[in-house]
Amino acid sequence: MRECFVRDPGDQATALIPVTSDTLSRWLEGQPQRVRAWVEATGFKAKSHSVCSIPDEQGQVQSVLVGVDEDQAVVWTLAGAARKLTSGVYRLDTDRDAAWRTQASVGWGLGAYRFDRYKPSDKPQPALYLPDDVDADEIMRQVDATALVRDLVNTPAQDMMPEHLAEAARMLADAYDAEFGTVEGDALLDERYPCIHAVGRASQHTPRKVELTWGSRKHPVVTLVGKGVCFDSGGLDIKPAGGMRHMKKDMGGAAHALGLAQLIMSAKLPVRLRVLIGAVENAISGDAFRPGDVLASRKGLSIEIENTDAEGRLVLCDLLTAACEGKKKPAVLVDFATLTGAARVAVGTEIAACFTDDDALFGELQESAVESGDPVWRLPLHAPYRSGLDSQIADIANCGSSSYGGAITAALFLKEFVEPDVPWIHFDIMAWNTRTRPGRPKGGEAMGMRAMFEVIRKRFSR
Repeated sequence: MRECFVRDPGDQATALIPVTSDTLSRWLEGQPQRVRAWVEATGFKAKSHSVCSIPDEQGQVQSVLVGVDEDQAVVWTLAGAARKLTSGVYRLDTDRDAAWRTQASVGWGLGAYRFDRYKPSDKPQPALYLPDDVDADEIMRQVDATALVRDLVNTPAQDMMPEHLAEAARMLADAYDAEFGTVEGDALLDERYPCIHAVGRASQHTPRKVELTWGSRKHPVVTLVGKGVCFDSGGLDIKPAGGMRHMKKDMGGAAHALGLAQLIMSAKLPVRLRVLIGAVENAISGDAFRPGDVLASRKGLSIEIENTDAEGRLVLCDLLTAACEGKKKPAVLVDFATLTGAARVAVGTEIAACFTDDDALFGELQESAVESGDPVWRLPLHAPYRSGLDSQIADIANCGSSSYGGAITAALFLKEFVEPDVPWIHFDIMAWNTRTRPGRPKGGEAMGMRAMFEVIRKRFSR
């Protein structure tokens, strides 16, 4: 169990009392005068994520008020308190039901996250007591999977190249008794992953296709595809310094696929899980693929390279093709990718943009996103924009020349490699918090993953 949780509260657990601006006055009415005076003196108004430590008559903290905004998702209720409180053990003191307290406890764990691989801290964390009536397994599942995504994305490229990403997938497979395999280097050509090979061949870090499978073959197939560009220089269409600074996060799609896989396996969902990751570095050398080159793809479509910095979709297209092959098609196919800056322009950095033609699938996702506090927004697969990918010498170009609608044209490119009868959803994500918010520290972040897990759980646990 993580340091931020305990199952035994001991004798000194401090009460955490969630209050809103409406319920604060009623709570104060039942308190001694010294407590009312103290709260008034501190200026505590129960604003969201604010805390007010209340001393007893000996000056020791006897309880802590936590401000709650009823309009925010429950999961973020305690997220701010997890970073503001001093060390010690705390317990939720509320008449809310077990489901509410379970979700609030998830947020506590998300708020307590630290990435300390390179800068260890010996500062003790506050710990939240988990009583028997909350779902401790669910809390650990959500917190651990999110921490996995954050850790992978936060790790610098020097320690998160294709071989390291593959090792992370292997360790996850070992933990859940899943099958694991890779196709590496020139073997990618023999096994018909030419686009993955082309993007990664210029790097000294060998490109590879990573695959993980788990669950009974009798169950419906759920396939997760992740873009694993471990560092993106932009290739010969090199990025400027500012655009390259955080490109360690360009494997965030692969991190999401592994995090969602962990959620599915730890919950023992009745599915046949398949994870496909293209792990590459988009580097520059004499062997780099060039603007104007025409690449073969697994599907057989020829691709003209308009820009080497539109490499993620090349990695994904071979994987999406592979995902749709075979007699037993996926019951749902999900891909995650840090694909376009255009999606960030459309929805900002804190919402996961998604694309799908399946209205029912998106309806379920939207409902789960609201419940889990994991926001998503659907952008259109606007078919007329497909003409922007036309090429005079190949079947398709990897991007258009227009500066408009880039997220849509990228999604339309991917759609060319997905069979029409396969339920498919594409996430174009930031995978990074540009600012610190309660429960969401600056740095690597899981976006859309928890919401998508709820969709899969509801669909296949009936």
